[in-house]
Amino acid sequence: MGRDDNGLFAGASYHEPEDALDRVLAYVAFRKSIIAGELAEFSCLVGTMVQETFATSPAIRDACGASIFGHAATLEADIDAAIRDRGISADWTAASLARHTQTVIQGAFVLAKAGDDPALAHEALDHLDRYIRLLFHCTNKE
Repeated sequence: MGRDDNGLFAGASYHEPEDALDRVLAYVAFRKSIIAGELAEFSCLVGTMVQETFATSPAIRDACGASIFGHAATLEADIDAAIRDRGISADWTAASLARHTQTVIQGAFVLAKAGDDPALAHEALDHLDRYIRLLFHCTNKE
């Protein structure tokens, strides 16, 4: 995932908050904070690869999918805990929100590349933060 080495994410500060929703929001903030430098430095290599090879190389598609879906899965426990902690009853699941989060992040990279402007990725992640807060009835940054 571009700058996504396992150590970068495993040791990131978004794991520190006690509250599960705070960890999810901290993840989004962390992803926004690493959008810096040249576009190729922060965008996702596997996201780019799967866009280019999904139809011509099933092995590469599957490896990229495993990476992207695997990364999404790392968010599921915190999202599930936040759902329980806040008594949320909805027609969406922790897994679906985790995948949506990755969808927005990948799309943010595409927009940043298309517009040659990292600010477009920041904007997308700001909207993702707002969306998650709305899902959890937490409209103000705390």
